[in-house]
Amino acid sequence: MNLERKLWQWAILIFLAIIWGSSFILMKKGLDSYTDYQVAAFRIFISFVAFIPLIIKNLKKLSKENVKSLLIVGFIGNAFPAILFAKGQTEISSSLAAMLNTLVPVFTLVIGVIFYKIKTNIVNIFGVLIGLIGAAVLIFYSSNGSFEGNYWYSVLIVVATMFYAINTNEVKSKLQNLSGVSVAALSFLMIGPFAGIYLIFSDFTKASESPDRLLNFGYICALALLSSFTAIIIFNVLIKHTTALFSASVTYIIPVFAIFWGILDNETVSLIQISSVVIIFLGIYLVNKKKGTQS
Repeated sequence: MNLERKLWQWAILIFLAIIWGSSFILMKKGLDSYTDYQVAAFRIFISFVAFIPLIIKNLKKLSKENVKSLLIVGFIGNAFPAILFAKGQTEISSSLAAMLNTLVPVFTLVIGVIFYKIKTNIVNIFGVLIGLIGAAVLIFYSSNGSFEGNYWYSVLIVVATMFYAINTNEVKSKLQNLSGVSVAALSFLMIGPFAGIYLIFSDFTKASESPDRLLNFGYICALALLSSFTAIIIFNVLIKHTTALFSASVTYIIPVFAIFWGILDNETVSLIQISSVVIIFLGIYLVNKKKGTQS
């Protein structure tokens, strides 16, 4: 596999989109037998265990200069979003969660401008506004064709995308001296033990009463090992052989696979929801417009 060739780059990009696009349905399946906090905790702890060899290898890179940023990446970039996505999907479909996830690039610019002094222009700002309009329609328009429903669970997903945006800016601004794999491994060192402690004292009554608990635990394992471990490593390898802009374009492809899995699982996706995602994509395009003018 020669990642200098464009064909292999696109193949890896699509492979990543399949993995991350499948994470939403895997969360949904895990929630059939386990609570939202348990799904999130298992996802974090299993990933932490998988990262242990890399944690040991990179432990010497942990220092007082980067520990604060690694805590931010661990909790705000991984732990809190895992909880929010699991909680949100107790009431909204996996397809809708994936659609709202497309807001990450929009909030990355907003957070970057406000807190990390990233330069922007009027086109980028216009893109943010368009993206937020598309998100507002997604939040308030339910798949059954009405504007009635519990909007707060969609808002939880939006907050999670804000946390992902903080994570992106923190890594770019404060952790450039560490490789992507090192950042991932050390950030899970910060949160993995807490997830394990939570699971030890967790009430598994719901799981014990579920006939599919082992199967659904397998889905959670797949979620952790694929979406929170393997995909992160592959993504960082890809970004070394391409550009950040090319790698970030995976955001555009993820909802395609997430919606596909949702439809197979009898979820309903409306034309208005699809149109809203297209509006968000237009916003993302404008957010990245004239990227060379930003720092």
